[in-house]
Parts: sequence; structure tokens; C-alpha cells
Amino acid sequence: MQEYPVKRGQTKDLEERMAKGFVEIFGVEPEEKEGHYIISYKAIKQLEVWPGEKNKTAFVDTESDITAADEDILDSNRKFRQYLDLLTGFSTKERVKRAKPKEE
Repeated sequence: MQEYPVKRGQTKDLEERMAKGFVEIFGVEPEEKEGHYIISYKAIKQLEVWPGEKNKTAFVDTESDITAADEDILDSNRKFRQYLDLLTGFSTKERVKRAKPKEE
């Protein structure tokens, strides 16, 4: 499980973006269980997302299908990164930069 910060100004409609993003990016309608949105897509056995406290973060839990074909893995990874961009409001580069520990 990974926790991602959500960009300021993007917190209000976070839950709506969680569900809509699955349809827009993966073309899959999510299953909703107790505030968690869950899908399965190609090399992703399960992708589950839910909002953190006050929608300031998003929790993402994934389970991969290691037997998937290479092209399915590449497609799944590309769409997963697009989904995180939409969800958090940060690009992949910005997320990596924020994840690095601060040097003193």
C-alpha cells in the first residue's frame, strides 16, 4: 500500500475523480466497497484506492499479475501512472521529487 499526497485545490472532488478516472483511463467501471474503489485491468489483478484524511492524501493498493504478457504489463503501468497524475494532481516527476527524503 502506498499513500500519495493530493495537490492543494484537488481535494474537494477527490472521490469523484477516483471513480471517474477508472472509467476514463482504464475503461473499467469500479466496484465500490465502504469508500474504496476497486478494479482489475490486464496486468493489475487488483487496484484499490481510497481517500485519506480530509482528502489530502490518496491510498493506493495494487496486486500485480506476474504471468501477464509484456505488452499488457507496459499498458497497465502506463495507465496506472496516468491515473496517479489525475488522482493526485502531480506529475510522475513531481511525485518522485516529493517522495525523496529531504536533505539537511
